[in-house]
Amino acid sequence: MRRTLRQLAMSGALMTSAALIAVGLPATATATATAVPGATARPGAVEARAGAMNVRLTADQSAALLAGAADWASVAKALRLGEREALVPKSVTKDADGTLHTRYDRTFAGLPVLGGDLVVHTTPAGSVKDVTKASPATISLNSTTARKTADSARSLAESQARTDGINPAEMKSPRAVIWAASGQPVLAWETVVGGRQRDGAPSELHVVTDANTGDKIHEYQAVMNGTGHGQYGGQVTLGTSGADGNHLLKDDTRGGNRTTDLGHSDDDQAAGTLFTDVDDVWSDGSPGNNQSAAVDAHYGAQLTWDYFKDVHGRNGIRNDGVAASGRVHYGNAYSNAYWWDHCFCMTYGDGAYNSNPLTSIDVAAHEMSHGITSATAGLRYGGESGGLNEATSDIFGAAVEFWANNPSDPGDYFEGEKINLNDDGTPLRYMDKPSKDGGSADHWYPNINQLDVHYSSGPANHWFYLASEGSGAKLVNGVNYDSPTYDGKPVNPIGREAAVKIWFRALTTYMTSSTDYAAARTATLAAAADLYGKNGVVHNNVGNAWAAVNVGPRMAQGVTLTDPGNQVSTTTAPVDLRIQAVTSHPGATLTYKTTALPAGLTLDSSTGKITGTPTTDGNTTVTLTVEDSAEALDTVSFTWLVYTPGNCTTTQLLDNPGFESGATAWNTNSDPSLITNDNSWLPSRTGSWKTLLGGNGDTTTETITQTVYVPYGCKATATFWLRVVTNEETDSVPYDKLNVRANGVPLATYSNLDASADYVRKTIDLGSVAGQYVTLNLSASEDLAVPTHFLIDDTALTVHP
Repeated sequence: MRRTLRQLAMSGALMTSAALIAVGLPATATATATAVPGATARPGAVEARAGAMNVRLTADQSAALLAGAADWASVAKALRLGEREALVPKSVTKDADGTLHTRYDRTFAGLPVLGGDLVVHTTPAGSVKDVTKASPATISLNSTTARKTADSARSLAESQARTDGINPAEMKSPRAVIWAASGQPVLAWETVVGGRQRDGAPSELHVVTDANTGDKIHEYQAVMNGTGHGQYGGQVTLGTSGADGNHLLKDDTRGGNRTTDLGHSDDDQAAGTLFTDVDDVWSDGSPGNNQSAAVDAHYGAQLTWDYFKDVHGRNGIRNDGVAASGRVHYGNAYSNAYWWDHCFCMTYGDGAYNSNPLTSIDVAAHEMSHGITSATAGLRYGGESGGLNEATSDIFGAAVEFWANNPSDPGDYFEGEKINLNDDGTPLRYMDKPSKDGGSADHWYPNINQLDVHYSSGPANHWFYLASEGSGAKLVNGVNYDSPTYDGKPVNPIGREAAVKIWFRALTTYMTSSTDYAAARTATLAAAADLYGKNGVVHNNVGNAWAAVNVGPRMAQGVTLTDPGNQVSTTTAPVDLRIQAVTSHPGATLTYKTTALPAGLTLDSSTGKITGTPTTDGNTTVTLTVEDSAEALDTVSFTWLVYTPGNCTTTQLLDNPGFESGATAWNTNSDPSLITNDNSWLPSRTGSWKTLLGGNGDTTTETITQTVYVPYGCKATATFWLRVVTNEETDSVPYDKLNVRANGVPLATYSNLDASADYVRKTIDLGSVAGQYVTLNLSASEDLAVPTHFLIDDTALTVHP
């Protein structure tokens, strides 16, 4: 099974496909139109099948699995299995108190049941506590004799592949299955079609057809193509091995994580050549260095491994201590990246011009997290479960990026903001308001399962943002967000750390292949109850965040505290902030408490008013609690930044401002030739390098950008030297233009009317950008006529008091 990254035509949504796995059953299994021998559940069946199906279990997992299956009769009774059903163990987790959560796939008459998976929750004493099923349907078929032949299923699958723009080059024999993922279980054929998609991406199209009627039931493409010193991560520490003179990009401390070079081959079966280096100093970060993409891919895998181990206690994707591998430089100018269960690996293309590899932190973590989903819930890649699959990878992609705390790629609630697949510097997805990408849903609605899974992921992404940060305007890590709610009511945050831990436990313990949005709410509430207690503040706000995306009702909690949001104050102005809270208990009084207020501020415990004048610069995390006299309470946490105006040192922030290191630090939208040292006709102002935008004499847009952080208390000014050389003969019509923007806000426009014989210095006030990451964008657009050249050199973005 493969998962890939692609740019949708209208929105550039991050595409990483997922698929249903029938654990241990070979995809090449065949079945005839005759009856298939049955398999009857019996004592010891689980234990016997564990070895036969090649389930990867550690010694501890095996012991836990056997303990969970020891009393088979009681498990079978609790599940009410039919005599022709059997369970195939997939994984097991054990809580600190000894509770076991054993995940099974199911067979009926020896056939895999797609959508029949379940999780058995047993107490430390071994009794069945609860069961979470992918499908509530009883698996019962009168016959396992197919009326339609395997050849008819194969023919339909081949026709469907051609309709989808696939040139079938390889087709595995259809296998007989039971389809239970939707409605009444039916006998079906599953056919896998290989080959190539329209753009040359590999294909693994799964087509499920009704074995009695011949109708198509379901299809999914397990490979979805995309457009696309670490180039993104900057200078980082890598886990390598080997010895002096022969260092290897192989990390033996992280399960053998290795990164290989495909050398622009499009052979998706190739293992690639392991990267080696003489001095263990890898790359210089430039797109032209062959090691740059390898560094980012290896670093992203390293971060993701460490994150899941340190935060969630998971030892690798399958929790077996074995690392996935990464393959870079796939194809020639191949704008794609995908996860593939078959090779247990990530594969990355280099993007347009082979200069913009799809290897940023959140993309690497996104792809690897699909492996976590496959190894646990196996969320089926279609309908609502497919949207939850995509959202899971977005959630962990954001979590890893925040956790990494890399200044070259700071954490945010966006997806794919560094790889610029939209060709305008915008992210692929927005968690605070998913519809900003032009296609994703902000909230659940009845027909959301008709959306592409990368759009139907919106409500879950939105839930994660609301649960982490709360509703309304926020400034998080230098980025401004403003998240609405479906019902217009506020949502108080539980914090990103709690939200992601709840999602991880829900995924690994309570979700199944068929989990939809309603079931995801149930799963996360169960996870919140396990981790933080039932009916407490965290539990209730998990439910309220779901209500805010139109999944289920609001949770009654007695006291509701309105999150005041992150605060910014100065040491020169007094504070007068009134905390808003209400109680549902008639006649009850409220008491306000807080921790770690900035020095100089005090809270009135009876009125909830915070007053005073801050005295010390700094950033403080404040936890605010309101309790009523009936002992109901609510709590929120927020940051309070204090700074002194004018306390700013004049500093130039841009890296490589004169372009003398080529395209280093500048995003050239996959075209590094925009920054050039060709001075044969139009020379640079100083040094050897400059940026040349335009000069094409065609309808084109060319852009360079760089992002920096402007501290609080500072003003910011952008300067650069500009020379305009044009063949336009008009002196009144601005046909060709250079637009200057900061964070998408237009600041200045120059055109063919600004032609000059030499460079002219331009100075632009960036306005109110203190405390933000600022993206300086210089973009030239030409019409379909004669060329205009915009030459830029010696840039600066200077902060000052």
